[in-house]
Amino acid sequence: MHAHEIRERFDALNGRTFRNGRFPAIPGKVERTGAGTLYLTRPGVILLGRTESCMDGLELFLEGFGDTFRSPEGRFPYLDDIKETPLSDGVQLSKTLGQLCYMSLDGKGTSNAKAADYFENIKSSKHGSVVEHPCYTMLAFGGSRSFTHELVRHRIAGFSQVSQRYVGGSILRFVERPEYVGDEELHALFEKSIDEAADRYEKIGTILEARRANDSNFKALKRAEKRKAVQQVARAGLPNETEAPIGFTMNVRAFRHATEQRVSQHAEPEIRRIMYQAFLCAAMCDPELFTDYTIADLPDGSSVVSTPHVKI
Repeated sequence: MHAHEIRERFDALNGRTFRNGRFPAIPGKVERTGAGTLYLTRPGVILLGRTESCMDGLELFLEGFGDTFRSPEGRFPYLDDIKETPLSDGVQLSKTLGQLCYMSLDGKGTSNAKAADYFENIKSSKHGSVVEHPCYTMLAFGGSRSFTHELVRHRIAGFSQVSQRYVGGSILRFVERPEYVGDEELHALFEKSIDEAADRYEKIGTILEARRANDSNFKALKRAEKRKAVQQVARAGLPNETEAPIGFTMNVRAFRHATEQRVSQHAEPEIRRIMYQAFLCAAMCDPELFTDYTIADLPDGSSVVSTPHVKI
């Protein structure tokens, strides 16, 4: 898989980059029913954080070995190569720590210009621990609770998800499944369903507040606690189609495994669509770590990825 193919697919989804291209993002697509209920027909993924590295301090380590890692001129060829051919922070971190394992830090090992070859060897040898060092933190939105229930099963990862106890109906949004988008009847049923769900949610909250207006225990609660007490009941009537934005952090090894499991033709369509977008964002950042993947398009318009180096 070449970087230009990733870029083309990223651009086809109206992808944008920030901080000089270091932080890719793919926007979702938001619609509104005639009654004003918000819903998304396409999810979005935003890269919010990525590993930062600095190799300057490596000199303090190398100089402790006398002339072992120096050139005849007294320089450190390994550090010169890093400056002459800079890699992304995550890729450089993985490559340096991988080469540390064999103390291949004299500049005679694989140069940065051949980093793709280095990582191909790492992946084919299944030395996956090397790519556990860099991490991505992404925000996925336009996904339902069905999606998040599957995503949080992945390890090793950290998750932060919207709580329906603390978030009220003013920012309530829903997610239209791709199977509905091109089907007039299913689309109409979906819009009717979410309008009813939003209306029911609002009515339950209003009724509960009225019922408890004279309850001394309820009246003693702080405003936020009152809202939580009402919303935790009202949310019971929300469908799985309710949007559930989630932030997740994974190291590259865990992310690759999640990609192999979820951007597969056997995966549930919703999570496949979202994790495909996440994959494009990651590959935009660190192409050397994902060059072994190939992308194919399915008849339903979704995409899958595959690699000969699974579970590294």
